[in-house]
Amino acid sequence: MYSINPMTQTQDIQVDLEFTPNPNTLKYTTSVPLHSLGAANFKTPDAATGKSELAQALFSLKDISAVMVGKNFVTVTLADQDALTELNEQIIDTIKNFLKSGKAPVNLEALKAAAATGVQATTQIEEKIMKILDEEIRPAVAMDGGDITFEKYQDGVVFLHMQGSCAGCPSSTATLKMGIENRLRDVIPEILEVVAV
Repeated sequence: MYSINPMTQTQDIQVDLEFTPNPNTLKYTTSVPLHSLGAANFKTPDAATGKSELAQALFSLKDISAVMVGKNFVTVTLADQDALTELNEQIIDTIKNFLKSGKAPVNLEALKAAAATGVQATTQIEEKIMKILDEEIRPAVAMDGGDITFEKYQDGVVFLHMQGSCAGCPSSTATLKMGIENRLRDVIPEILEVVAV
């Protein structure tokens, strides 16, 4: 259950816009924590059903194509960048009003269940990859409103999902090849390549 400080309902909740390297994706930081897990990524309103009422509320605004809810931020991807000026205030108001309601931004039980059925490391190399992702790479990309998750390791190739501001970002290829691939190859020489799924 989401526990909001009773003072939050009477004080002003801050929601601040931050631009990301992806021109179609905006990051909104919040002055209150949203949840304790990693990032919850939703590419459609149906994907958010039962998992995040906050994401559903944001999808109800027009021109929203994806929502990611982090520990203290929400990343919103716009279907049409021209809608930014019109949507920015609506997005901020939607997040603030939702947080003031005291409802849980994400259903932690549903996310834990999804994570439990997700990818589990089965080899020593996969364990090393996931450790580097979780400890070094994911916190860095979260600062820009993104997330990167492990899909699989096969025949020397690491397959990753780019989420939030990382999905469709013009600089994500450089981040993937020059940043993530180089770091993983430094630690794990068996890795030949890193690709986005």
